[in-house]
Amino acid sequence: MILEVAILDVKPGMEAEFEQNFAKAQAIISSMSGYVSHQLQRCIETPNRYILLVNWQTLADHELGFRQSAEYQEWKALLHHFYDPFPTVEHYQPVYDESF
Repeated sequence: MILEVAILDVKPGMEAEFEQNFAKAQAIISSMSGYVSHQLQRCIETPNRYILLVNWQTLADHELGFRQSAEYQEWKALLHHFYDPFPTVEHYQPVYDESF
């Protein structure tokens, strides 16, 4: 399993609208092949900062299956205009996890 991590800095004052749009967008990502689960969490110290954690079966499921899909264009239209700066997305693989 691969963990996608994105730090999302939302333009100040747009947090409520972002959360509403994310509620719609999460149906898109959760329908994709290779999708496992996701979390969106809001930062306590910086209220316009969020972290998006998405578990994928493989890196290709995210990079090719999702990012090169028509569904990604819908995701992009719903969410990308909220970000400043545009987020960096990184992928992680397990080293140790006591739940295994």
